[in-house]
Amino acid sequence: MSRKKKHAEHVNHERWLVSYADFITLLFAFFVVMFASAQVDQRKVGRLAMAIQVAFQELGIFETSNTHMPLANSEPMPFSTVQSVENVAHTESMSQVAGAPKRQLSPSPEQGQDFALRSQLKQALAKELLRGDVDLALTREGLVIRLREVGFFDSGSPTIRPQSIDSVARIAGILGQYPVNVRIEGHTDNVPIHTGRFPSNWELSTTRATEITRLFITRFGFSPQRLSAAGFAEFHPVSENDTPDGRAANRRVDIVVHSAAASSDAARPEQVPQAGLAPPHPSGP
Repeated sequence: MSRKKKHAEHVNHERWLVSYADFITLLFAFFVVMFASAQVDQRKVGRLAMAIQVAFQELGIFETSNTHMPLANSEPMPFSTVQSVENVAHTESMSQVAGAPKRQLSPSPEQGQDFALRSQLKQALAKELLRGDVDLALTREGLVIRLREVGFFDSGSPTIRPQSIDSVARIAGILGQYPVNVRIEGHTDNVPIHTGRFPSNWELSTTRATEITRLFITRFGFSPQRLSAAGFAEFHPVSENDTPDGRAANRRVDIVVHSAAASSDAARPEQVPQAGLAPPHPSGP
């Protein structure tokens, strides 16, 4: 009996296609999941944009828009639609913000008064500002007029120089035109002083402040109820005390013009009690 001859089996070289097909299927599923997640995020963006626009419309900030937003339970928004919504919202918000400063950031009457006062003082004290004897600064308390020692006092002396009284007279004349309160502060550098009259910088700074205050009252007719005096010694510097120029800037008398917008107790937290002012001397300072 003849036997059937077995044919040799051929090796299948294309079995890799099975693994490759599985890999492609998994990769396709991965991108489907990623796409679905992205669509959910875009829907959330659409709901957020709608909520922001509705809130601004209720506050009267944005005009009523013709842009239609999807409801929370609507179908996912296509990316192009979400992008259009975001562009519209951004354009509207930028146009509103661009116009907002004219309405919301316009200067208050108090700020306008500070700017007007500063402008007037800059004209009246042009020479002193050019020499560096006077500085002007706007702070949260109001306008500060800084009289530097180099232009108004001799070193270690509380008496104002006779040639500088005219500058103080111009300052007092301008301040008298405005319904403001004025605090006059004496400041020094950190170099100790110890004389028979001034045991420390506290006494020197306070005496300089009361000297200017007395001039305002006795010579320039300023109401005492609108004035106060204080001495801060070296403890409120405007510059470092490590250099001669820094110490020179710290030796000063500050005339602080209280803005009406400042708090009623405009004194600084660390401020020492105000120095008492003796009754005006009939013959002047």
